[in-house]
Amino acid sequence: MRNNLIDVYCDESCHLLHDGEDVMVLGAVAVPHDQRLEIADQIRGLKQDHGLSRSFEVKWTKVSPGQLTFYEALVDFFFDNPDLEFRGLVAHQKSALRHEDFGQDHDTWYHKMYWEMLRVVISPRARYRIYIDIKDTRGGAKARTLYEVLSNTYHDWNHDIVERIQIVRSHELEILQVADLMVGALGYASRGRSTSAAKMAVIRRIEERSGHSLARSTTLGAPKFNIFHWHPQAAKR
Repeated sequence: MRNNLIDVYCDESCHLLHDGEDVMVLGAVAVPHDQRLEIADQIRGLKQDHGLSRSFEVKWTKVSPGQLTFYEALVDFFFDNPDLEFRGLVAHQKSALRHEDFGQDHDTWYHKMYWEMLRVVISPRARYRIYIDIKDTRGGAKARTLYEVLSNTYHDWNHDIVERIQIVRSHELEILQVADLMVGALGYASRGRSTSAAKMAVIRRIEERSGHSLARSTTLGAPKFNIFHWHPQAAKR
């Protein structure tokens, strides 16, 4: 009997085909459902301890020298809490994608990548509620398609494994904000950026705590901090 209920908070970066970026990042933070409220309150307390409002929205784009100690403390909070896990996928060379060779369009590929990211998170022995940060007006349609993909993959016709997928707003959910931070760091490192000393410091803190470079994939079964770098197949000559 599956009585383990897991909440999964998902974020993404540069998912559009023609957004000027050659790297897409998908990521998720998973937490036991019965721990989510306590952890969210602890994160709000951490904000307050660092002179920020409890309602301050954590975002990678907000990482700055003045708030660096807070963001480093939040990274430590993630790695010190045994109930939090992260899975990230970096899809490289978007400009080299050949959708027509695989009988797909960009949306189909996007959902394949989302499944690839989530397949390490989801186990048929547990139940899941998945929350996705709203990015554009097509969020609802994308969530419904992903729900169908996961249901078909796991033969989960009654939604016993993935109970629901819901579009949410990150400013309302602290754990989703942690996903934003991790996805942002992974994207920054994968795109070779280095102009922000504060952001580089956060990346170094993540690498130190995880014991792993953000530029490389972890082992498939890495439990706490799991990364996969995906590259498109080379064209046949």
